[in-house]
Parts: sequence; C-alpha cells; structure tokens
Amino acid sequence: MSLDGLAQVFGAGIASARPLHGGDLSEVLKVTLEDGRAMAVKRGERVDSEARMLAAMATAEAPVPEVLHQAGSLLCLQWLDEAPASAAGWQALGQGLRRLHNCRGAQYGWPEDYAFGPQPIPNGHAGDWPDFWARRRLLPFLPVLPMAQARRLEALARALPERLPARPTPALLHGDLWTGNALFGDGTAWMIDPACYHGHAEVDLAMLELFGSPTDAFWQGYGPREPGRAERRAIYQLFPALVHFRLFGASYQGMVAQLLSATGV
Repeated sequence: MSLDGLAQVFGAGIASARPLHGGDLSEVLKVTLEDGRAMAVKRGERVDSEARMLAAMATAEAPVPEVLHQAGSLLCLQWLDEAPASAAGWQALGQGLRRLHNCRGAQYGWPEDYAFGPQPIPNGHAGDWPDFWARRRLLPFLPVLPMAQARRLEALARALPERLPARPTPALLHGDLWTGNALFGDGTAWMIDPACYHGHAEVDLAMLELFGSPTDAFWQGYGPREPGRAERRAIYQLFPALVHFRLFGASYQGMVAQLLSATGV
C-alpha cells in the first residue's frame, strides 16, 4: 500500500517520510504530516497480525504504542519519544511485563501462526507445555541444523517433560522481547514488535536476558519469579538463538551450540 493514501486517512498531507534503523523483517519509517503529527509506519506482509497482537497487549494494559491505522501491508503506530534508559524506565518495563503476563489464556499457542521473515512460527495448540515447546519452537529447526546439533536438539525435546513444567499458567507473551524491542521514555517504557502467544512467562524473561541484562529496577518492577528458573533459561533461549541462526547464518551457530551445552544435552 502506498503512503499516498494516508493523507485521506489522517486529513493532512505527508511532509516527510524518513527510514528508521532496524527493519530486518519489515520497512519502518517516521512519517510526519503537514500539521506536525508524527507516526511510525511499518510496511510488511504481517502487519495485520501485529496490529491484532498490539490490541491484545493493550487490552492487558501492557505499555505498547497505539495502533492508529492498519490496512493491507501498512501499519501506522503512535510515535514514541525515546529517552535514555533509567531506573524508573526499567522498573516501568518490569511492571508492564508483569501486567502482560497476568493476562491468561485458556491454552498454549495463538489463534494464528506467525513468521520471522522466511521462518514460520507455528502457534497451534498442544496438549501440554513441554509438547508445545518441543513441537512448535524447537523441532521445526531440525532441517537447518548440522546433524550433530540436530541430534542433540532431538534429545533435549525428548527430555522436556522432565525439564519443563507440564502446565504452567498460559500467560500472554510478547514473544520476541529482546532489549531492542523495549523502548524507553522519560521514566517509562514500551514494548514493540510483538510475536504474541500464550505460554510460560519465563520465555519472555529468558529472551530479555539473551542479548542484554535487565537491571535490578526491572526485577523490582516485575516482582517474584518461579523457583528453578535458572535451570530452564537456556531451554527457552534456544528458540531465539535458532531463529537467528536460521535468519542470519553461521555466526549464530556457536550460540546454539553453547545453549545446547548449557541444557546438559
């Protein structure tokens, strides 16, 4: 969809459209209208799914940008004024993530499948959580792994009933919460670029720790965690590592191997 149609939607012409950093999986622009309003505009194949996920997160009172408009391959979002991360911002992120996780589903998964670029993300329901994590998040990557790592991944999948809780609360997850998908404002924070589904809340926490280190203020905002989380962290971090290996190549093979070793397989 062309940006030209936005003038009719918002009642003002486009003054400028500037590409933003990132955009590995979709094009992102800062669009400023002639009346001074600004918005983030994404163009991609799955922005309709993203709009539905953001709506679900907003219903849970999680801090997300407002969806201003979505049609076809175009998604217009509230412009967020960023500021350096502060203790107050990290605490706000923890509190917002806790509100998200307090929103519970009836079962694991999501009403529709998703994808990170060419990598499908199946979200069909499963009978229990270890089965979901094995069949929907780990085993789909077997065809792209070297044989030795594929065998280790299969061994881990077989062991999941003893390694993961059978039926943790099906929390609403962001699903791709690395530090780059947390934006900080003046004493606040937002979550962007979701890949939502219902699952074990520790999935988001493990992802947040994979490429960064949440501060003490974040954990104060988030509150209590389940016992044994450290033993499960690598199992949950394997999924984003496998996604990166699939999308960006051999530079992430070492991360996958390291996490497999951390699981003990």
